[in-house]
Amino acid sequence: MTELLLTVFAIGLLGYVVWLAFGSDDDNGGGGLMAPVLVPVRVRNHR
Repeated sequence: MTELLLTVFAIGLLGYVVWLAFGSDDDNGGGGLMAPVLVPVRVRNHR
């Protein structure tokens, strides 16, 4: 039973590391959060 739990934990940990390494949405190919997108906002110059 201990071997089964250890195997499941090791596979889960390996999957988590792979998900962090390759599950990125930013452009630099690394892990982490998605890069923010700058959106232009119109501003009135007169009242």
